Amino acid sequence: MTYAHNNSNGSHAGSSRASAVPHIRSVSLDRPWAWLSAGWEDFSRAPMVSLSYGIGLVAISYMLVLGLTSVGLFYLVLPLVAGFMLVGPIVAVGLYEVSRLHGEGRPAGLMDAFGAYGRNAGQIAGIGLALMLMLLFWVRVALLVFALFFSYQPPTLEGFVNTVFFTEQGILFLIVGSAIGGVIASAVFAVTALSIPMLLDRDTDLFTAITTSITGVMKNWKTMAGWAGLIVLFTAAGLATAFIGLALALPLIAHASWHAYKDIVGD
Repeated sequence: MTYAHNNSNGSHAGSSRASAVPHIRSVSLDRPWAWLSAGWEDFSRAPMVSLSYGIGLVAISYMLVLGLTSVGLFYLVLPLVAGFMLVGPIVAVGLYEVSRLHGEGRPAGLMDAFGAYGRNAGQIAGIGLALMLMLLFWVRVALLVFALFFSYQPPTLEGFVNTVFFTEQGILFLIVGSAIGGVIASAVFAVTALSIPMLLDRDTDLFTAITTSITGVMKNWKTMAGWAGLIVLFTAAGLATAFIGLALALPLIAHASWHAYKDIVGD
């Protein structure tokens, strides 16, 4: 499977950043499956790098849950788990780099993945900060919604699970919270789906990358809606296995997302 590459070889050797929005290709509805196939190839070529990245995320997830529980803030676990997909694209930068190197016919190691954050560092840091602020905003909104349906008094762990998942009021809370979260997640997806890979691949600025991403998602909204659905499905499956499945789901989604970018964004 081949993808068109930009004429700068993804380098940052240019003395100035490109400001023109690149050509956006229209892709067919079945392309997400091709992206997943290409992503699996990248995973198979560097399984230790990909799994190490995923296992690291699982370890961080467990530490976060245990830490919040130990200080009586376990009720923050649910909005943070739901908000994982908001910051997932910036977490996956190192895996994008692995796919980028594979596309150039070069091997990729764990140090290459970690070093990816140094490429176009200022722009990538800028969008990373924006995503962290969006995550904090989402957590605040989720807590406000919870307060509207229940009370400002944090429940016990047993009471929280029973109240949220096994009562009519709790089900309604989940529906409303999911609807609000879906709107926020959709906006973040449109902004980041193509912009973060583009910032890694090209010496471009944040505004151009975001404009390109939104344009690409809107032009291929049916395909990208399907792709977003698959991301949610794979992530939910990973979370449902007590985070363990994320060790495989995150690298696969990240590698596939790189190929989605290469497929849609032209020169």
